[in-house]
This record gives sequence, C-alpha cells and structure tokens, in this order.
Amino acid sequence: MPAHSDTTTEPTPTDDPRSRRRRLEPDERRAQILSCAIDMFGERPYAAVSTAELAQRAGVARGLINHYFGNKRDLYLAVVRRMVTLPRPDNMLVPAGPLPDRVDASVRWLLDTIGEHGTTWVKVTGLEGIGDDPDVQRILDEADNAAADRVVQMMGLSDSLHSEQLRALVRCYGGLVKAAGREWIVRGSLDRAQVHELLSDTLLTLITQSFPKVNGTN
Repeated sequence: MPAHSDTTTEPTPTDDPRSRRRRLEPDERRAQILSCAIDMFGERPYAAVSTAELAQRAGVARGLINHYFGNKRDLYLAVVRRMVTLPRPDNMLVPAGPLPDRVDASVRWLLDTIGEHGTTWVKVTGLEGIGDDPDVQRILDEADNAAADRVVQMMGLSDSLHSEQLRALVRCYGGLVKAAGREWIVRGSLDRAQVHELLSDTLLTLITQSFPKVNGTN
C-alpha cells in the first residue's frame, strides 16, 4: 500500500488559518478522524455522512480515511466500538461501603459514559445507524456483557454463587439505561438528576428484591 502523508497545514503569519499543515503521529491522526466521525454520526443519519465531507472537516486527504479505517461501514463500526468501550478497570474507583453508595457510584459512572458521547451514544446503542447489521449487534452484545460484568463487580457481587443470573438481570436493566439516556439526551424530557434517581432506585430494587427472587433465596 502506498504511503500516505499524515500532514495538515501549519500557518505562517500570512497563511489562511483554514489551511494548516502539521505532522501528526499515526495514532493522533487516527484519533482525530475518529473524533470527527463521532461528531458527524451523532449529527445526522448514517446515509447522510460522506467520507469526503468528513475528510474536509478533519483536515485530511480522503485517502487517509480509507488508509486508517477502510470503507465508510468500517469507520462506523469503529465509532460503535468507541461509543461502547468502557474505561479501563484501573481508571475506575470501585466503591466501598453500603450497597446504596455502590449503586449511586455505578449509576454516576453509567451517566458519565452516556453524557460524554451524547446523541452519538444514543443512536449507536439504539441501532439507528446501519440498522440490523450483525457486526454492530455483536459489538453491542459484547459491550452489554462487559457493562454487566463491571456493574456486578462494582456491587461487590462478582463471587456470588448466582452471579450469572445477576449479570442477566443487569443486562435487562441495560435496556432501561438506554431508554433513559434517550429521554435525557435526545428528548430532554428528563434531566440528568431525574435519570439518576430512576436508574439508582431500579438498580437497588433489582439487587435487593428481584435478584433474591430469581435465584430462589427469597
């Protein structure tokens, strides 16, 4: 594959600021393109996003998008992965103390994740991009499993004899998280504090009441 020049225009005192040429490392350039793609897929439907316009917005040659991501669908899959990628475990503070405090911390983490990506997160998790695509669904399913594992860990219940059942319940709870995210981010019918209360109350009820009933310990 021919080499691509990872450069934008660096202004001289008389240059137009829109024309900049600056050398970036490949990882930086890829991250720049991905960031612009995240914005564009959040602003408009999948079919209305063009790689030519994306290249213009990112300030790169169109060939660099193909170089780093392949075609438009491959780029969208990269956006989906970025939207549902969880923070590294060592970057998360697993809460200690009473269960309500753990629930509160878990919900805060979930809403921070949603709020960081806004409408793009809502569209991606709601399958509003390229529809019923098996690769998108696989990425989302893997993300749901990882998020359930993380929530169970934050509840301090990873070693429960019925942890698999609890993870299944948390995956069901994930559907409410996605719906609440839409009400907050897209519709504006609920604010973050109201969504936090809804999700906290529901998660606490799931763990203290629903979980014992499902596993037969209540």
